[in-house]
Amino acid sequence: MRLYAQVKKDLSASPKTWLVTGVAGFIGSNLLETLLACDQRVKGIDNFSTGHQHNLDQVRLLVTKEQWARFSFTKADIRDEDVCQDACHDIDYVLHQAALGSVPRSLENPQLTHANNLTGYLNMLVAARDQKVKKFVYAASSSTYGDHPGLPKKEDLIGRPLSPYAVTKYVNELYADVFSRCYDVKPVGLRYFNIFGRRQDPNGAYAAVIPKWFAGLMAKEKIFINGDGTTSRDFCYIDNCVQANIMAATATKEDSFNQVYNIAFGERTTLTELFNHIQKRVEGLVDNYIKVAPTYRDFRPGDVKHSLADISKARELIDYNPEFSVLQGLDQAADWYFKNLS
Repeated sequence: MRLYAQVKKDLSASPKTWLVTGVAGFIGSNLLETLLACDQRVKGIDNFSTGHQHNLDQVRLLVTKEQWARFSFTKADIRDEDVCQDACHDIDYVLHQAALGSVPRSLENPQLTHANNLTGYLNMLVAARDQKVKKFVYAASSSTYGDHPGLPKKEDLIGRPLSPYAVTKYVNELYADVFSRCYDVKPVGLRYFNIFGRRQDPNGAYAAVIPKWFAGLMAKEKIFINGDGTTSRDFCYIDNCVQANIMAATATKEDSFNQVYNIAFGERTTLTELFNHIQKRVEGLVDNYIKVAPTYRDFRPGDVKHSLADISKARELIDYNPEFSVLQGLDQAADWYFKNLS
């Protein structure tokens, strides 16, 4: 079994050239940070629709000047075919993170979600084919499981999509399979399960729940839980996600590509439990903090009630071995949230 620490050492000894799309976003900027710390050459593109310059600025402060000099950035949009072709030129590995997330956003504007998540994605696949990229790792989604009731979620058992966002992510997987069989592209889909951690945006109508609750509790705002609090998710800390991308890109087993993998920790947490975990950490960071109770409201359309991943396939084929549980991830993230969201 390959060890993540050894893979990073091997990369440092033999640098490759990577393209990270959506590089100014939450996941993209964390990928950039780790790759530069491993002395890799990185090209990044982002149109700042959901990413932020301050994420790139934070990475620049965390790496050496020599490492930062190995990064080149272009403000660009993957809906432009020429942009994708130029971006993939002379690239070893693509880590495709650019997309419009959020189930509610896709329900409000399915055309925009389609344009970014399908047209843009297809442009990237074609460019990876044309420029002969070695491996194309893309952000898939646990939303693909739709209304399938089984737990834990296994990659080959999915239901009907519950939102336009879920449709786009499922079609991504179908295109990846076709491009692998027809064009010799080597795609790897990573079905993310509720990734959280540093540099995740707490603002806006589509903010993820963990940074939103951290920011809200620190600001003494009312916290809402959709449903009765028993809804559960398999929350996964960002460092586990970064590991999965690097291990997937560098995997050498013949049957490791043209696959989709669950990327999670493999543990279920209810929203009420999550609220209590976050409040406990805010209480330890904020002086004279007074505990509050959440406000429960209607379940959100397009969401699934429960989510839990079987990660055995990723363990076996790409040597994914998540290092951070939900509680360990919250411990790691809490200080960052306090310093950056207060």
